[in-house]
Amino acid sequence: MRVAAELVADILDALRPLVQSGVSTLDLDVAAERMAREAGAEPAFKGYQGFPGSLCTSINDEVVHGIPSSSRVLREGDIVSIDMGVRAGGFYGDAAVTLPVGRVSSGAAALLRVTEESLWKGIVEARPGNRVSDIGHAVQAHVETAGFSVVRQFVGHGIGRALHEEPQVPNYGVRGRGPRLAPGMVLAIEPMVNAGRAAVREMRDNWTQVTADGSLSAHFEHTVAVTADGPLVLTRSRAVRQSAEAVAAGEAGHRG
Repeated sequence: MRVAAELVADILDALRPLVQSGVSTLDLDVAAERMAREAGAEPAFKGYQGFPGSLCTSINDEVVHGIPSSSRVLREGDIVSIDMGVRAGGFYGDAAVTLPVGRVSSGAAALLRVTEESLWKGIVEARPGNRVSDIGHAVQAHVETAGFSVVRQFVGHGIGRALHEEPQVPNYGVRGRGPRLAPGMVLAIEPMVNAGRAAVREMRDNWTQVTADGSLSAHFEHTVAVTADGPLVLTRSRAVRQSAEAVAAGEAGHRG
């Protein structure tokens, strides 16, 4: 699954500098699809249950499943969630990041920081012997301590030969519930966090989910393997992968 997951990470990295005022979400979508196909992969979302885009692009109060469009143009101060999945070699990778467009408010910056931190709090719990709900509990505790709320209607999921597999991975709950985690399981862990209340509603396009109270929302996601040595983030950025490889090479040289 590394091939699919690392391609997703590389595409998201390549999209970061494109997130600027005046760029449409369709511009981002076209670039992402081109990169996926040039790498010999298929965009996982395009055509999935009728979804028209290769990315889900969700701006400001849009929580998830925003449809890329030439009429949805980014503006200074926006935040935009970019969710990307690919299928490569029969396996799927899936990740998301929420990015600021230029300078954003302090409240928006705090929302992005806390949501990403909550993702890592959840990832730490993805180890053998823990339960699925241990992940959600860690996410919820961090988010609510900061004064934000966790979306309940949408959850993370298993991933592998299908984009969405069991088990479901809620971003809330009490510890010690649900399936026990074991080596070989791969999970898409994806906190969706609102600045206001947790409730969401669906737009008339039958896809885009927005906060019911109009507050900002952020979304971060990684594809994570459960291993005997603990969680392994498969959708790490190229820079992080190269840094880890350099450290490993240095340690090997030191042992030699």
